[in-house]
Amino acid sequence: MIKTSYEFDQSILPAGSSLKTNILLRFRVDIAESPRRNLNLSLVIDRSGSMAGAPLHHALKAAESVVDQLEPDDILSVVVYDDEVDSVVPPQPVTNKAALKNSIQKVRAGGITNLSGGWLKGCEHVKAQLDPQKINRVLLLTDGHANMGIQDPKILTATSGQKAEEGIITTTLGFGQGFNEDLLIGMARAATGNFYFIQSIDEATEVFSIELDSLRAVVGQNLKVTLELADGVSLVDTLSLAKVSQNNASQPVLTLGELYEGEDKLLGLSLAIASAKVGDLPVMKLHYSADVVQDDVIQNISGTADVIAKIGTVEEAAFASTSQIILELSRLTIAKAKETALSLAEHGKHQEAEEILRDLVKDLRDKGLNENFEIAEEIDQLEYFAGRIAQKALGNAGRKEMRDQTYQTMTRNRSDLVGRGVTAGDEVYAMPIVNEVGSGVELHCVREGGKLRVKVVSDGYDSTKNVQFPRAIRAEGARYVVEGLEPSSDATFYRVRGDITRFAQPGQTDIFVAPRQSNFTNTGKASKGPASAADLPSTDSVGDNILVQCVKDGSKLRARVVSDGYEPDWNMRFPRSVREEGMLYVVDEVKTAPDGKSYIACGEIKRFVQGTSK
Repeated sequence: MIKTSYEFDQSILPAGSSLKTNILLRFRVDIAESPRRNLNLSLVIDRSGSMAGAPLHHALKAAESVVDQLEPDDILSVVVYDDEVDSVVPPQPVTNKAALKNSIQKVRAGGITNLSGGWLKGCEHVKAQLDPQKINRVLLLTDGHANMGIQDPKILTATSGQKAEEGIITTTLGFGQGFNEDLLIGMARAATGNFYFIQSIDEATEVFSIELDSLRAVVGQNLKVTLELADGVSLVDTLSLAKVSQNNASQPVLTLGELYEGEDKLLGLSLAIASAKVGDLPVMKLHYSADVVQDDVIQNISGTADVIAKIGTVEEAAFASTSQIILELSRLTIAKAKETALSLAEHGKHQEAEEILRDLVKDLRDKGLNENFEIAEEIDQLEYFAGRIAQKALGNAGRKEMRDQTYQTMTRNRSDLVGRGVTAGDEVYAMPIVNEVGSGVELHCVREGGKLRVKVVSDGYDSTKNVQFPRAIRAEGARYVVEGLEPSSDATFYRVRGDITRFAQPGQTDIFVAPRQSNFTNTGKASKGPASAADLPSTDSVGDNILVQCVKDGSKLRARVVSDGYEPDWNMRFPRSVREEGMLYVVDEVKTAPDGKSYIACGEIKRFVQGTSK
């Protein structure tokens, strides 16, 4: 029922001395055709002030697309949260899609972020309809940090693991640049769910569809692998994301989560082997188990497999062909290096972090793996991240990209999830500019499936092929002129030859002249209001300004900041003439008052009007 296979990075290992080797284990549910399992799904959506405008609009459109893709036997609930938690769709079968979507369309942005309250309400709804024959899942979407309710990441992560033990799995979705990726990834890992970085607001629907496709493809859950290592063999590292523990016999136990139809679950391991003699060497016994759909019911399936390495002379090992599995192992090794480098950089060890990435680039090139487009792309990513880390300028966006790429590679075996990143490299703004192509070749940077790709515009080339191009100067919509292109050794992609310049088309606005700045001017002056809120100018966009809400506090109306990064319970000096309970405002600036425990609204105040589209 569960098929296992394995390959070492070298088909023959050398005898006579201790060595380190990597092995890739594959697990797949072997069933002819899997029936689609019904879903018990709760969508939990952040509607706090920072989501106001386009972000909330796209998140709700994504939720509507989920409704369209569900079946009458599926159970759906929808929870929205800011400082309050509302079940806009209580748990119910998906029989009246129009009514469900109508309820979702009525959601409007509100106050601060009670992430724990919203998520726990979603878990409550799933638990009320819990069915082991269904996929029981909470999808938690947020764009900010928890600043109300339970805020401690350790508590939320541990609780996510506890809910998973009850059968309620959490998938987390980080929206934009303001969320806490450590929290969301921690919750997803603890629950053996999925995590997604929704990098641009218009890809929310696409990411929701990827998760729904994954849920439909679940054919096994709770995959656990116990390693019974032979004498002289030790586990050096785990290259895949897994919860690692030990059993009573001190053997490593790895929890790998879900198995998907048509998709191998990969487990990469780095092993140390003491000197061995020529011949077959037993390396370990694998003991595995998972809950698998069989005969329309879920049954626990277990098995055992022997892992044996072929040991040869030094000459035999040298001349033996390298396993084709080297590409998959390289992807895992790259992801592990990114994770290690990021951890080192965050502990102030920037030079060591940079060296790890650059050493890996050299090793990949030395092995000729840069002739594979996917690895060539990874090399560009590694060089980009190494440069940013060396400059101590990785930044929020770079950190999120790096963590997302690591997570997706080490948990899933899907090409549409790995290597995603749409953040423009800062270096694009400093590039030399030309206004004509001349004898060069014109290229264009586009976004495809969450990835920045470079394509050929000039005639005489295959415009469908990708171009290997420095990651640091990629920016969606940018055009370039290069001296020439040359095909890769297998002619599947192009490489840039010669100098690269940025192409600014005559008569068109150049959006990459300098980093785009806010139009906001810091006045530093306390805001003054007109006679009433009705006299305020209105806006449907927050932009780089601050969102404020008027709330009832006892018998008084108070103005409170609802944008992320501020104390949500501090009072604010705000014109009384425009205060109306529940109203949202956009202000130019919020300053901390001299008392150090309240705010002052500064600059222009506008009334925030939530439209149906953006």
